[in-house]
Amino acid sequence: MEELVIRDAEVVDGGGGASYRADVVVDGGRIVSIVQEAAAAGCQRPKARRELDAEGLVLAPGFIDMHAHSDLALLRDPDHSAKAAQGVTLEVIGQDGLSYAPVDDRTLAEVRRAITGWNGSGDDIDFDWRTVGEYLDRLDRGIAVNAAYLIPQGTVRALAVGWEDREATPDELDRMRRLVAEGLEQGAVGLSSGLTYTPGMYAKDAELTELCRVVASYGGYYCPHHRSYGAGALQAYEEMVALTREAGCSLHLAHATMNFGVNKGRAPELLSLLDKALADGADISLDTYPYTPGCTTLVAMLPSWASEGGPEAILARLADDDTAERIRHHMEVIGADGCHGVPIEWETIEISGVSDPGLVDHVGRTVRQSADARGEAPWVTARRLLLQDRLGSTILQHVGHEENVRTIMRHRVHTGGSDGILQGTKPHPRAYGTFPHYLGHYVRELGVLSLEECVAHLTSRPAARLRLPDRGLVREGYRADLVLFDPRTVAAGSTFEEPRRLPTGIPYVLVDGRFVMEDGRRTDVLAGRAVRRTTR
Repeated sequence: MEELVIRDAEVVDGGGGASYRADVVVDGGRIVSIVQEAAAAGCQRPKARRELDAEGLVLAPGFIDMHAHSDLALLRDPDHSAKAAQGVTLEVIGQDGLSYAPVDDRTLAEVRRAITGWNGSGDDIDFDWRTVGEYLDRLDRGIAVNAAYLIPQGTVRALAVGWEDREATPDELDRMRRLVAEGLEQGAVGLSSGLTYTPGMYAKDAELTELCRVVASYGGYYCPHHRSYGAGALQAYEEMVALTREAGCSLHLAHATMNFGVNKGRAPELLSLLDKALADGADISLDTYPYTPGCTTLVAMLPSWASEGGPEAILARLADDDTAERIRHHMEVIGADGCHGVPIEWETIEISGVSDPGLVDHVGRTVRQSADARGEAPWVTARRLLLQDRLGSTILQHVGHEENVRTIMRHRVHTGGSDGILQGTKPHPRAYGTFPHYLGHYVRELGVLSLEECVAHLTSRPAARLRLPDRGLVREGYRADLVLFDPRTVAAGSTFEEPRRLPTGIPYVLVDGRFVMEDGRRTDVLAGRAVRRTTR
């Protein structure tokens, strides 16, 4: 007898078509049968060792978070309710060009320092891996939800070239090609870049194109955080489209927003650019989060020249008064490339987390508010915070536009990504709320998307981008990564004031046919594993 039958569910199967009522049978981690309208037709209903009454609930494929920063959280926090409670059954990590494999001892120490604000210091983690394959093996020991990995181009460049602003030598480029190929052979699904973060930003287009040729040869995709989301956003998107087309590589645009005042109302221009490329045969997709503010680290706002050489070099420049004044001038007057070419507005920069507990009084305030409370200029406050927190501070940047958010999420190649940074006292609520916020706010309350459309955006579309042949749909033979939610009550619990509140209306989540959420509570099941690239 099979393990589980989910009775009388309203199945929204991820394909975008109309929902239907069915009994769904799960066994051995897969969907073994779907019996539609069994009760109404008087058919003999399937039986199993356990029966779950899903009356009033929607059954959908588990959600795929196409942009996650859970690289260490999956290892640190077996509970991982931040994602499991949202119905997420697969996360794509290794984002924005910086993560923890492939590395050597030196590069690992540098990367840990550079992205403390994203993932914490890692002092509580046993870094018993150096290669991509070894990291994926570590995930296979058991995690809350599944994870796929992108090779981080910035880390690869740090390993082969260092943190200097210069072109790679031919030998260094060859080494980067080999590192990317090895990572793909070991199971990575593609390559990410952070082209406003050091050292990835120092790569010229020709270098990136060569790496993308390697990615294309393995059937992977390129996921860039491109060179500007502000003053040069459209040109930056166009650059990535042209680069990947030259390389013959699939393109997935990370957190594809149109932020800052210069881009208000300009989302249709972005989509027109993408539609033209798609019509010409380009393979493009994108992800967004359903909120307006962004989230990153405070150090990311600095101009790129101030970040050359890595974390210790940054701190030395900040400690020097003359150099610090140059940094301020670039940020406040010229518009630093770290702030996407737009002069920084300190009233939009909210401190969301600090590494040093002694600085916690800054959290929840904008830099300008903290500065005003101390009777000093905002840059004085920001500089002190960077130095005292040793670059570990995270921020919310309140620069988004709601009309752009809604326009982009309607597009046919759109997928969902939380960009969820789980560090900090007051993280962005998207880390805990992205997927129920789509379903509750943008589907039920606003009607921006139909339920069927939205589920497709969050399930089958990302599965297709990842080339996963047995995930992303409710189909017989597919993996039983499933979510059951109440369409009348599903909502994000997280807010900017209380960002770690869990969602409502998602009582059941299954990974590999096992309940990771049951009756709205996290179980102790660790059914997640690394999801490796399987086709070349």
